[in-house]
Amino acid sequence: MSGGSVPVQWFPGHMAAAMRRIGERLRLVDIAIEVIDARIPATSGNPDLRALLGRKPYLTVLTRADLAQVQATQDWLTFLRAQGRTALAVDAKRFADVSTILQALRKYGHGRPLRVVVVGIPNSGKSTVINSLLRRTAAKTEDRAGVTRAVQWFRVDPTIELMDTPGVLPPKIESEEAQWKLALTGALPRERYDPYDIVAQFGRWDAGRPQALRFPTLEAFAAKRGFLGRGGEIDWHNAARTYLTELNAGTFGRITLDEPPR
Repeated sequence: MSGGSVPVQWFPGHMAAAMRRIGERLRLVDIAIEVIDARIPATSGNPDLRALLGRKPYLTVLTRADLAQVQATQDWLTFLRAQGRTALAVDAKRFADVSTILQALRKYGHGRPLRVVVVGIPNSGKSTVINSLLRRTAAKTEDRAGVTRAVQWFRVDPTIELMDTPGVLPPKIESEEAQWKLALTGALPRERYDPYDIVAQFGRWDAGRPQALRFPTLEAFAAKRGFLGRGGEIDWHNAARTYLTELNAGTFGRITLDEPPR
């Protein structure tokens, strides 16, 4: 059992290559969709991707709105729109939600064909958005980071083509808080961190919230679920892994880790 702060970084070669490929293909697209996680809207935005887009128009789509706190998501939409950005919040698994993305794209295209690039960090929900727009499973999805490794084109209808891209993180995740938030929400591969360390850091953050909003502690969760090892001691590692899985499934309820700037 650790519980200390251990730096978490991940920028494999395929991400650097992906940035180059996206840059090379930007001239082919008319508009971009930036996908961010509604639970961590600030942390899951990649400023390097936005800089790469330059003056290319883009929509900001907050995925996993079904897992984030409703009022916090509305506050984020208000903040982003006040910046002049077109922002939407969706449960990417529901076509009724992602159809709002199509409506926004068609308003931009004014009836003409559009090519759209979809960008974001790993496991932000890009491929799920695309599959929902296509109403079929075309882009590969899994609940882990780094599944999409190549640029792929998909035709939604005669007027819209989508380019799926690999998830890209900044070369260096600057703050310790950003590191544990990205690990907690699945943007980093599980083998890159100790789950106990991440849950411990989340627990310290959660302890500062109002009592009514707090999630169960790892200790209470482990005891309730019977995570016992040899000699009756708690198996902290497996308890923490399961805790992360349940948190990301929404078992404990909705949560938003980032507040919009005031």
